[in-house]
Amino acid sequence: MKNSEEKVVAVIMVGGPTKGTRFRPLSFNTPKPLFPLAGQPMVHHPISACKSIPNLARIFLIGFHEEREFALYVSSISSELNIPVRYLKEDKPHGSAGGLYYFKDIILEDNPSHVFLLNCDVCCSFPLPEMLDAHRRYGGMGTLLVIKVSAESASEFGELVADPDTKELLHYTEKPETFVSDLINCGVYIFTPEIFHVIEDIRTHREDRANLQTLSSFEALRLATKTHAKDFVRLDQDILSPLAGKKQLYTYETMDFWEQIKTPAMSLKCSALYLAQFRCKSPGLLAYGDGTKNPTVIGDVYIHPSAKVHPTAKIGPNVSISANVRVAAGVRLMSCIILDDAEIQENAFVTYSIIGWKSSLGKWARVQGEGDYKTKLGITILGEAVTVEDEVVVVNSIVLPNKTLNISVHEEIIL
Repeated sequence: MKNSEEKVVAVIMVGGPTKGTRFRPLSFNTPKPLFPLAGQPMVHHPISACKSIPNLARIFLIGFHEEREFALYVSSISSELNIPVRYLKEDKPHGSAGGLYYFKDIILEDNPSHVFLLNCDVCCSFPLPEMLDAHRRYGGMGTLLVIKVSAESASEFGELVADPDTKELLHYTEKPETFVSDLINCGVYIFTPEIFHVIEDIRTHREDRANLQTLSSFEALRLATKTHAKDFVRLDQDILSPLAGKKQLYTYETMDFWEQIKTPAMSLKCSALYLAQFRCKSPGLLAYGDGTKNPTVIGDVYIHPSAKVHPTAKIGPNVSISANVRVAAGVRLMSCIILDDAEIQENAFVTYSIIGWKSSLGKWARVQGEGDYKTKLGITILGEAVTVEDEVVVVNSIVLPNKTLNISVHEEIIL
């Protein structure tokens, strides 16, 4: 029976610096969770989705970034949503389930009936109220958000088998070598507090095994290299796989979009997905213009209020322009992210690219990519304070910060 007094908390795992290496050079400047997608920090999208959860008491962000890096954002978003948001810093990586357990007492302070667990680097519509309703109907300990993908790409994720009628999770395997199912784990969960007992049992079991016998130093070293520390608990291998088929875990399938944001190229794709979602859910965030007093805007575009864009510029589709950006006359922008304080001079052209903070594109410069989100050089990325001089063409390249390009480059990494 649904109780109107029941409280729900949400936990968003944000990782740490060692987890953002594939996101370089963009993660040199800002923690990956704060990188803007559709004009909002990456973590803002799951946080905003949590606002729709009934009886939400508070939101926790768990990771091992420095607290000072999140302090300003956490304060700002707490005021904006009028919901307490708190950043909890791990002393070291504990794994997706271990991190949850590490802060068990804080998470359970409000005596919640349910705990949502989301991964920050997931891009989707986050159907959280629907998941909660389904979870209550199932009556299990946990429910996973799942989606069907192509058989070719399924092996990149956690594959699972669910009962077509009851939706019970019957089998789970992380990134299998052979095809198991086209149904994959989306990295969004809801649990009852019983999950903490399960994690505790895993930790205790590991400790008991370690104490069963006295090992030689050589044997102890060999065992240590093959097993995790007792406080490092992975949600997928340590919990989902063993509990599958035991009537404790269930699935909720989304028919909407879903992507994992592992690389800068995928962040560009996901920015476009969130811009499209704005059209349905937050149309006030999108820019409009017909080329008279404002630039011509085509499709879904976000322009920060402090940005200055010339009325003869043509923007869109799928463009996000950040704070204090200056876009001159005749500029054409398509499928790109322009970061804070960048300058795009007259008649420059940008497509399938990310232009870094304080970077500058000269007159008639072209910065472009092919739009292949799966390959390393499928888009062009300019790091912070990169200067592309007049009439220079940059195609499918990555340029690290503080570089000046006075000759054209194609499919290069400029260190």
